[in-house]
Amino acid sequence: MSIFSNPIWIKQHEYPFESIDQVPQTVFDGINARLDKRISATPLVSVMVIAYNEEINILRTISTLSSLATSIPFEIVVINNNSTDKTQETVDKLHVKCFFQPVQGCGPARQMGQEMAIGKYILLADADCLYPTNWLDEMMKVLQQPGVVCVYGRYSFIAPPNVPRWQLFLHETLKDVIAGFRHYNRPYLNAYGISMGYVREAGLKVGYMTNNIRGEDGRLCFDMMQYGKVRQMKTRSARVWTAPRTLFNESATIWEGLKLRIAKEVKRAPTYLTPHPPHDTKTSNN
Repeated sequence: MSIFSNPIWIKQHEYPFESIDQVPQTVFDGINARLDKRISATPLVSVMVIAYNEEINILRTISTLSSLATSIPFEIVVINNNSTDKTQETVDKLHVKCFFQPVQGCGPARQMGQEMAIGKYILLADADCLYPTNWLDEMMKVLQQPGVVCVYGRYSFIAPPNVPRWQLFLHETLKDVIAGFRHYNRPYLNAYGISMGYVREAGLKVGYMTNNIRGEDGRLCFDMMQYGKVRQMKTRSARVWTAPRTLFNESATIWEGLKLRIAKEVKRAPTYLTPHPPHDTKTSNN
């Protein structure tokens, strides 16, 4: 359950490097050997990774994706979104597709990825997250159900040495409860690029935002709801893992962050009782 400690499988992907110059060739060789066995020339699924200044983090992400245990043919498409560090050098050493998008923003980067992808389905993966071996299969079990156009998964926090894992687990539990409540009328509020999938054709139809704004992934999901249903992937073993940076960006401690989250959700709760009326997500601020 990973209540008191981080999953054991994470350790093999936690490379202790601070820059790409420190990474030995043997690390790339190991990842590429796995990629060569798994990447398909005729993929059903395109795993899209948008990266901005993630020269070491993306190495860890691709390493986990290279370890996916699946019989579903897939490809990995990386979009370098105008990085100023050595992200491009990292990706150039990996056996994945990569394209450079000079226009800053998730919208333009994701649009390029959709256009360059081959798969019928798109799975979004963040360049600073770790993906368990069953993630792709569990996401596709939901996304391939009749009438489903979009799926989103859940995520957990990797406990740093100074934070007990159980404290992060409490935060995740609250987050999951809130997500379950929001799902009935406003599922797109739970759709994050950290773990999200959709039918590529629908994604191309709804277009993208040209301005760089928070929640672009949720707006994408909202617009795709006209083409089908949005479903959750709840399998606990398939949760994505990420560092708790967002928690500490908002507060100094886990407990302060928990209080802030509860206060925000109590204030927002009445809005979750009804669907959001149709609106232009490309120009609105909500």
